[in-house]
Amino acid sequence: PCFCCPPTVTSPCKILKCNSEFWAATSGSHHLGAEEAPEFCTALRAYAHCTRRTARTCRGDLAYHSAVHGIDDLMVQHNCSKDGPTSQPRLRTLPPGDSQERSDSPEICHYEKSFHKHSAAPNYTHCGLFGDPHLRTFTDTFQTCKVQGAWPLIDNNYLNVQVTNSPVLPGSSATATSKLTIIFKSFQECVEQKVYQAEMDELPAAFVDGSKNGGDKHGANSLKITEKVSGQHIEIQAKYIGTTIVVRQVGRYLTFAVRMPEEVVNAVEDRDSQGLYLCLRGCPANQQIDFQAVRSAQATEGRARRKGPSLPAPPEAFTYETATAKCREKLPVEDLYFQSCVFDLLTTGDVNFMLAAYYAFEDVKMLHSNKDKLHLYERTRVLSPGNTAPTGTHPALWVALLCLCWLCLL
Repeated sequence: PCFCCPPTVTSPCKILKCNSEFWAATSGSHHLGAEEAPEFCTALRAYAHCTRRTARTCRGDLAYHSAVHGIDDLMVQHNCSKDGPTSQPRLRTLPPGDSQERSDSPEICHYEKSFHKHSAAPNYTHCGLFGDPHLRTFTDTFQTCKVQGAWPLIDNNYLNVQVTNSPVLPGSSATATSKLTIIFKSFQECVEQKVYQAEMDELPAAFVDGSKNGGDKHGANSLKITEKVSGQHIEIQAKYIGTTIVVRQVGRYLTFAVRMPEEVVNAVEDRDSQGLYLCLRGCPANQQIDFQAVRSAQATEGRARRKGPSLPAPPEAFTYETATAKCREKLPVEDLYFQSCVFDLLTTGDVNFMLAAYYAFEDVKMLHSNKDKLHLYERTRVLSPGNTAPTGTHPALWVALLCLCWLCLL
């Protein structure tokens, strides 16, 4: 997408136009009776026809592929035939004065008011991704992962988040987030489908269609983008699902943090198909890295003046001692955020990864509902065969055993 262009310039991919035409045609038909199904199927076929017309220019667009998949699902759910009449979508008439600046959102568009009016406040959870990359899941599991390429971070009934991780250095296994796509799915009278995309050196303060809220529906302002620091920090408030998202660019790479109610986190059609939803399930075992064992081994290497088993030489910019000193400047508590900072400085030599860990923890302080769980200290991964240390062995003990073996050989 062209982030630098004014909103009047549109992408060749017209999927957002197809989406808005379909939702305009089916406005008010979210709970269809049997007698309304033919009309819905007609609109759905028109939607499919629109996506086919723009297929060539939308080949690499995540929103396009999401729409095509959604159409197929809706066809099955409503027993619609792919052959049959299509109709031009009818335009929805808005009340006088309705616009993107409309402020009187329906109650349904405020999560806490609508879903929890007569019950306890919702339980909020947090997920974050930063650095090389380090993942904190909705269940407060902390992992360091490889996950190169595109991976789904969140995928539920309300929104989809996908990240792309790229190598930091040629020939290195270190990766960091270079692209982020967020799809907010259309929701009742609150918001139209909106897509947000960011990538290295492009952190826009608007959705891809140039808007800054949920569109022309009554509850449009229940979805808003706010620019906190130009080109460095944006915040997206989705009040209709009680969700806050923070996206930052630190150095060349992106960080992501979200606060979301458990009810929304778990709103998925098929739990069995959510195995790669990283914020919910964590990274696959074969994509995880035991960074504490690697870090301990690097520390031992820096002090040892003898030959023995070794890791690839880290970048020259930091030794273990200078990396720990640098990380203490911003992260005085030696928790997993501090340790991930040290790991990233040793593997990349880029001081911006220290800032990424610092801002990730600042986002936790803002977004996590349980202030007793801000700091995490213990390794949350059970190692599998073939990794840095044997299963169940503490990294410090493993390093001690290595040193003992070396001494025996002298």
